[in-house]
Amino acid sequence: MTARLFSIYVFFHTLLAGCGPARSERGEAVDATESYEIGQIGKLGKHEVAESSGLALVNPAATEFWTHGDGGSPNNLYRVSRDGALLQTLTVEAASNRDWEDLARDPQGRIFIGDFGNNLNSRRDLRIFILDPAHPEKVDTIRFSYPDQHKFPPRKAGRNFDCEAFYFASDTLHLFSKNRGKGGLWTKQYTLPAHPGTYVATLRDSIELETWITAADISPDGRTVALLGYGFAYLFEGNPNQPVFDRHRARISLSSAGQAEALTFVSNTNFVFSNENGKMFEAQKKP
Repeated sequence: MTARLFSIYVFFHTLLAGCGPARSERGEAVDATESYEIGQIGKLGKHEVAESSGLALVNPAATEFWTHGDGGSPNNLYRVSRDGALLQTLTVEAASNRDWEDLARDPQGRIFIGDFGNNLNSRRDLRIFILDPAHPEKVDTIRFSYPDQHKFPPRKAGRNFDCEAFYFASDTLHLFSKNRGKGGLWTKQYTLPAHPGTYVATLRDSIELETWITAADISPDGRTVALLGYGFAYLFEGNPNQPVFDRHRARISLSSAGQAEALTFVSNTNFVFSNENGKMFEAQKKP
């Protein structure tokens, strides 16, 4: 390629990248439904935890979980058992719940609360709260914006700046958008430093799936990223250094689980998820 042609290529590639997700072609997902056994393990009390929207482990033993209500609910974290019994209500005084959508946990047990629900794509106060559950009075905040959003809201066709899913890995937060505009069920992957501050997120990649993405997590060994949606969970499996969407993609049908909104790994292969009605399920990989 000549220098002139290369310059033209770079110009248009940069222009397209700024206008929307890169539409790279990837193979179809392999159906892995028969490789998993999925069953209900518990039920959250709807008067205690309305519309469970995020899940994170309290401890690596995977016997207890943190969860929370959807936007407009009290600014509480709820510690629950595997069968859904409420064990503790932790009020986070310094973190209002405008639209909490997901939880992430780091190896030290700190909890990240994603207050980044953005149904109308009009928010300018996107944020992630950071706290140690042992000291809920001290809350740090990550404030951020998207590099490719320039209007609040953008035209309806370009409303791909809602987010309901993220996870922590290697001192970085990985966020996944939910396209409320036209043009397909695209999710974009952004990253942020997992430290208090004000940032412009980095757009990493994008992919079109068959559903909106409502939760995300990464396995303890870092080899599998799970994205949850309505009716499906997607597992992106491979080398932790490999881009998420370039990994082997498996799809698990969750057709009987209702509107699933929260997910967390409990081992390198198994994960627990909940739906808006408070039912808790576990997906266990068969031997």
